[in-house]
Amino acid sequence: MTDDVKETFANASGGRRATGGRTAPPAPPAPAALAAKVRTLAPSMTRSMQRVAEAVAGDPAGCAALTVTGLAELTGTSEATVVRTARLLGYPGYRDLRLALAGLAAQQQSGRAPAITTDIAVDDPIADVVAKLAYDEQQTLADTAAGLDTGQLGAAVAALAAARRTDVYGIGASGLVAQDLTQKLLRIGLIAHAPNDPHLAVTNAVQLRAGDVALAITHSGSTGDVIEPLRAAFERGATTVAITGRPDSPVTQYADHVLTTSTSRESELRPAAMSSRTSQLLVVDCLFVGVAQRTYEAAAPALAASYEALAHRHGGPRGRP
Repeated sequence: MTDDVKETFANASGGRRATGGRTAPPAPPAPAALAAKVRTLAPSMTRSMQRVAEAVAGDPAGCAALTVTGLAELTGTSEATVVRTARLLGYPGYRDLRLALAGLAAQQQSGRAPAITTDIAVDDPIADVVAKLAYDEQQTLADTAAGLDTGQLGAAVAALAAARRTDVYGIGASGLVAQDLTQKLLRIGLIAHAPNDPHLAVTNAVQLRAGDVALAITHSGSTGDVIEPLRAAFERGATTVAITGRPDSPVTQYADHVLTTSTSRESELRPAAMSSRTSQLLVVDCLFVGVAQRTYEAAAPALAASYEALAHRHGGPRGRP
């Protein structure tokens, strides 16, 4: 993918449609979200952009003191590459990135504890495995929360709360998350579907229209079986949402609202699907709680009824033994 194409994707990643957009671009990420943004986006960057991103994440204080020319010289790149990197990270320009770097440097100087490694070796004791996985899960959730655009989240919640019907698309581990969101929505009385067959997903999507919502969950943002039904729903006027770890990926071209997740670095014993699922579930829970708040008058009795209907299967009222 060329730098020009990446810049185009970056400009579109705030949930704006490829044909002009329905929503305004997201606000620049807060300083605390910068490191998470770098970890999330680095795999999709060109090598020259990766050098810039790694430099600002590794030494925010030093880079905050540099002009765009100075950072370009430090990283062996060009001023244009520095500006493109800043934009891909969510900042309008290099000046905004420098301000975020200064804020991040101040936070780091406040005494934050150094990160522990989460690499898991084949011969690690199980206690170490537990500690490393727990830390990794916490970091993934923190990064996702820091990088989540609450404006986009609020717009997605509003669309879901008002939807006549919601379709959720996901494959593999993301399919499990799609099922989780669907079950949550059903329990508060909303109509939701999560077809697990790609053909059924497309045939369902072509029946959607304005007032419906289609939500795609794909960490890579490139899963064809998820993009195809989202595109079909997009073309028929449904409100579309993408939950993805790659805000510059193809799926965002067909999303009105983009919710970006974070993931830890993949390792042999911890595939990306594990940590991406953790961050996706956080976003799903945020969506569900937001929808339940907006529809509380109907959601509360529906949720209570679902608890009561299953109480006998759990040994007592509302699941209590």
